[in-house]
Amino acid sequence: MGVVIIELTPRQHKILDLAKEYGPITGEELAGHLSVTRAALRPDLAILTMAGLLDARPRVGYTYSGRNVSFLNSERIRTTKVKEVCSVPAVISEERSVYDAIVTIFLEDVGTLVVVDTDGYLAGVVSRSDLLKHSMGALDLEKIPVGVVMTRLANVVYATLDETVMQAARKLMSYRISSLPVVKPTEKDNKLEVVGVISQRIITKLFVELGEGH
Repeated sequence: MGVVIIELTPRQHKILDLAKEYGPITGEELAGHLSVTRAALRPDLAILTMAGLLDARPRVGYTYSGRNVSFLNSERIRTTKVKEVCSVPAVISEERSVYDAIVTIFLEDVGTLVVVDTDGYLAGVVSRSDLLKHSMGALDLEKIPVGVVMTRLANVVYATLDETVMQAARKLMSYRISSLPVVKPTEKDNKLEVVGVISQRIITKLFVELGEGH
């Protein structure tokens, strides 16, 4: 298993050059400089951000991180399993209130809570934006169950322990979400046991560690 150079595409090199010269620079401004649509740039920006080469700040734009990721262990990127890097999830029961969810999401400092049913199996997820949207104008947040406002299981994108980090990263990019519940299928009515979470933050940390030779 050797260390090899991972080549960025010409457009990705150009994005880094623009970020160095003009940063912070928005996605729209980058698209204008490159004469492409912003949608066409999303995969490049996601890769550069998760690799730690760009720093992204909401409503501010992209800046060059200053990191030099010239050498990465490409074999490890392709083969690292989700189970090797996932972390403990922030979990809440679907019967708890929206108020409880708001408190929990800020105490845990996460963007999304994993919601479980009364038996502890995956029932859905609820994000900060979900909670904000449903709390505006609500009279009593302590009486509204999380189960009413969450994204239900049928629409939840998740990862399994034996998927690769690359597969998880592709899901995050494709669905434009910040984290995935990590689950283990059970024999009980196809229920999914929640065993972790993998996020953009975790993947970025892995890329940076690889870039620094760890």
